[in-house]
Amino acid sequence: MGMKRATTLAAVAMAVVLAATACGPSQDKAADNTQPAGAASSQGSQAPAADAGPGAQPAGQLAVAADEKLGPVLTDSAGLTLYRFDNDTAEPPKSNCDGDCAKTWPVVAAGDATASAGMDPALLGEVVRSDGTKQLTVAGWPAYRFAKDTKAGDVNGQGVGGVWFAFAPDGKKAAKAAAAPAGGGAAGTGATDAALSVAKDPELGEHIVDGKGMTVYRFKPDTAWPMVSKCVGDCLAKWPVVPPVDKADAKGITERNYLVLDRPDGAKQQTVDCWPVYTFTGDKKPGDTNGQGVGGTWYAVAPDGKLITVQ
Repeated sequence: MGMKRATTLAAVAMAVVLAATACGPSQDKAADNTQPAGAASSQGSQAPAADAGPGAQPAGQLAVAADEKLGPVLTDSAGLTLYRFDNDTAEPPKSNCDGDCAKTWPVVAAGDATASAGMDPALLGEVVRSDGTKQLTVAGWPAYRFAKDTKAGDVNGQGVGGVWFAFAPDGKKAAKAAAAPAGGGAAGTGATDAALSVAKDPELGEHIVDGKGMTVYRFKPDTAWPMVSKCVGDCLAKWPVVPPVDKADAKGITERNYLVLDRPDGAKQQTVDCWPVYTFTGDKKPGDTNGQGVGGTWYAVAPDGKLITVQ
């Protein structure tokens, strides 16, 4: 009797977990079994920072903070902004901040840094400094903190001397993208009307389009379980996210797991059956499907959220 009760309780607990998460394992297995390149666990190792120099501290679990002026900014586990120095080099990585410079801009020690959610772990590395200690690098650029940042969210080092800049999650300089004009923008700019519908193409058949009639795509490295977008940084410049669309404005689209993804950069993205969806800047007019099959990873989306892989 006790065994039966324990089994029943376990089944109930599992049902609660699945109900709470909504986005369960996809049935679209044939088209979506590609694993993200360079995927790594988001759980950080906790190796001691044996290579930390004087005043240097490791970063721990990196995070992305949304700054009102700068957009997404990379921070350490304490929420302190991480910076890059224009006088350094990324190829090959080299730090040119020593002595008094390193007192104002403490180096971020290599050792236990872990990529934030949605960030490519391959961007993280290390460089050996002139004193023999090791410093964290992001996309090859040595990482620093700023001595005058005293609390999480401070970005007092931004633009100092015209050479110090906060890191964006892709290792570039943080800079907020220009807002799209009200009511959307020209086709191919990434701006979309807040609507989705179904169009029919002679080759693709029924597929999802946005309010401008522009083809909607999915990225194979993305996952629906958990619901994660792997398109970040430069990728988003070519493949803008589809912003949230109310169900009332989604004609012919399946409503199963029709959810909104909160991206690490602070933006919100529409999903269809838990799969993040995008448009393509290479499509210039309604009906274009220039993004179909690009890189063997981008495909138009069927009304039920599945990939359309036929050419």
